[in-house]
Amino acid sequence: MMIALNYLYVAAAVVLLFGAAVFVHEFGHYWMARRRGMKVEAFAIGFGPKIVGWTKDGIEYSWRWIPAGGFVRLPQMSTSDALEGASAEGSAPVPPASPFSKILVAFSGPFMNLVFAVVIATVIFLVGLPQLVNPSIIGYVEPDSEEARLGIQAGDRIVAVDGKRVSTWQELQQTTILALTNVVSVTFERDGREFTHSLKAVVNESFGVKVINLYPRDHPEIIEVFADSAAAAAGMKPKDIVVAFAGVPIVSREQLIELIQKRGGQASEIRVQRNGEMVSLTVTPKADPTTGTGRIGVSLNRSANLYEVKWPGPTPWRQVADVWGQIVDTVSALVHTKQTGVGAKDLMGPVGILSMLAVQLNTDFRLALNFLVLLNVSLAILNLLPIPVLDGGHIVLSLIEAIRRRPLNTRVVEYASAVFAVLLISFMLYVTVFGDLRRWSVFSAMFKQSAQVQSAPPGATNGLGAPAPAPSP
Repeated sequence: MMIALNYLYVAAAVVLLFGAAVFVHEFGHYWMARRRGMKVEAFAIGFGPKIVGWTKDGIEYSWRWIPAGGFVRLPQMSTSDALEGASAEGSAPVPPASPFSKILVAFSGPFMNLVFAVVIATVIFLVGLPQLVNPSIIGYVEPDSEEARLGIQAGDRIVAVDGKRVSTWQELQQTTILALTNVVSVTFERDGREFTHSLKAVVNESFGVKVINLYPRDHPEIIEVFADSAAAAAGMKPKDIVVAFAGVPIVSREQLIELIQKRGGQASEIRVQRNGEMVSLTVTPKADPTTGTGRIGVSLNRSANLYEVKWPGPTPWRQVADVWGQIVDTVSALVHTKQTGVGAKDLMGPVGILSMLAVQLNTDFRLALNFLVLLNVSLAILNLLPIPVLDGGHIVLSLIEAIRRRPLNTRVVEYASAVFAVLLISFMLYVTVFGDLRRWSVFSAMFKQSAQVQSAPPGATNGLGAPAPAPSP
């Protein structure tokens, strides 16, 4: 009963929070359009067929099935029938709106997302923010490796990569992947002293992303090896601690699952720690005949993720600035995909966004609020891109109209909007199918992962080193 209630709570909260992000965006357009005396035909959350709808004061309000955004239909601005549907036949003609009014209406949506992000960030500052305790402490250094010759030791803590501060292995790996060079500056801390080395990040042949040749202290442990499985054939045993898979250092159960799924039918090296010794094995994950995703047939420990609440939380400005930095780094990595290996398949579409929001909600509502800051800032920036259909495209078209002092050719604008609407829908489908759905079992595993949140006493400004660290394998 409690499990069912939890699922119901998470589902309702995801719909509410994601809907709120879309609502404030569309309300910005709606409010400014009404202020400028423009005609509003429809206000919708989502696309496609209606779940529920009603009409008031000549405006059709609705909630729709495809949770990928929303729209306010304004006949005085260029619209996309592919996303918003056609205007009602026989509707009375309306006078054209000024370019200035169109620019204000287009800008108001992204602006409201930024305002909403700052409001949420302020709440996080007041209630605190849980941070994952998975410290970037080195657990193993390859003997006779360049890193060992530089004097790097197990127990050293990595505090910065490529000039960016890191505190967890997830942050370390993400920063390494997004770095635009294969030689990254890594800063270590030992006994309160910091020292820096330039380390070579090798592009992993299996996954196309860069990794440094250092292993974390904390890893998932194998609880059971199923009979007649790929793991049994490879010689894996219960109590083996998984250190690396296909050349990638392993820091969590969810990461290992995701990597295994990508290697269905492909022989891969798996390194385990067994009785204090490092053992290299070769395992070939069995590919699912339908999806092609790989499985090796083991049960992994479900030890609770440990979170520590930092109170007060980061300042609103710091949160928004951090999100901006993540977006800039991600875009840069996409542009330089040959150097980073990051592509469109690594992005999250609507399914991934809703799934991650559910995971964060199931762990702690403050993590969900933190994800909403990222979502709202991302929505604002995405919508300001100068592409027809998006708000930035409306702004550009309105500026051109103001410079020409006459409206643009309606047919050309409608054709461009339709083409880019189809491209946008196709891109969302691609990201959903080749990104979100392929990671579905990872989201599922993350959702089921138990978590322990340790609250800091009022007034404390504790750091990640406060709680006792997880025991070393």
